Amino acid sequence: TFVYSRLNMDRELPVMRACGMSNWSISKGALILTALVMMASYALNLYLVPKSYQLFRELQWELRHSMSHLLLREGTFNELSSTVTVYVRERTQEGQLLGILVHDETDPQRPVTLMAERGALVEVDGSARVIMFDGNRQVVERATHKFSMLYFDRYTHEVPIKQNDTSDRVPEARELMVPELLHPETTKGLDPHDFGKHIVEGHQRMLSPFLCVSNALAALMFLTAGQFSRRGQARRILLAISGVILLQIASLGIANVAAKNIDLLPLLYIATLVPIPVSSFFMTWHPKQNPKRVAREIEFAAQAER
Repeated sequence: TFVYSRLNMDRELPVMRACGMSNWSISKGALILTALVMMASYALNLYLVPKSYQLFRELQWELRHSMSHLLLREGTFNELSSTVTVYVRERTQEGQLLGILVHDETDPQRPVTLMAERGALVEVDGSARVIMFDGNRQVVERATHKFSMLYFDRYTHEVPIKQNDTSDRVPEARELMVPELLHPETTKGLDPHDFGKHIVEGHQRMLSPFLCVSNALAALMFLTAGQFSRRGQARRILLAISGVILLQIASLGIANVAAKNIDLLPLLYIATLVPIPVSSFFMTWHPKQNPKRVAREIEFAAQAER
């Protein structure tokens, strides 16, 4: 919009038209750029964006539902469960824990306290274990008030923790490929109420690159078609910007409505594709021109060449 408005203000477009160039020839550069943007949009919509979001969601799910979510903060008492508390003085870059204290009251009658110079928190078969080196294990029998201490070079203590919900993850619409979106019944665990949302998302991914063409042609129609006016091009610029905004609003609004009522899906195609032939027609159509206006454009072209 800015480039062609500047060409109009600098009288470049009247010169091009006076030299016999059609609106399509004048718009060639913008159309080539539109084609490149359209291809990039298809690459993003059909593979790159859903694949990257899928990888992100899988990593997020793994972090939430594995033992790696037990991030022990240094210098504080970390409650891994209602009965187990762990203190770590320092964590090295390799993940080794220094200055470990574990207090376990899983058995209320025999609370266990372990202290070690170093160790690590690991996951084994879905359970968390603290492997400690160079420390001691203290046990108090509350019934008899008996205290015992065991020194060890290496000791493994299993830690009961709160288990998160590990049910199968239901993928979001943004991480599914187009065939999966168009056939939502193949996605395991998906709520049937969300079928419409997924179907519309699939059609929108295939259609949204065409919005690049619709927007470009709509803007070019207002900026290149018609006659030159010495009063300025503010009206055309406003019409071009308004046309693009209206196309975007129509596309988003219809997509939201169609997600609730799938029968309205054809309106999404109409709002996206119909502006292409309409804009093309007005760019190609040559109304009967006033001879005086044509002579004025030729005069402007001659002045610009001097």
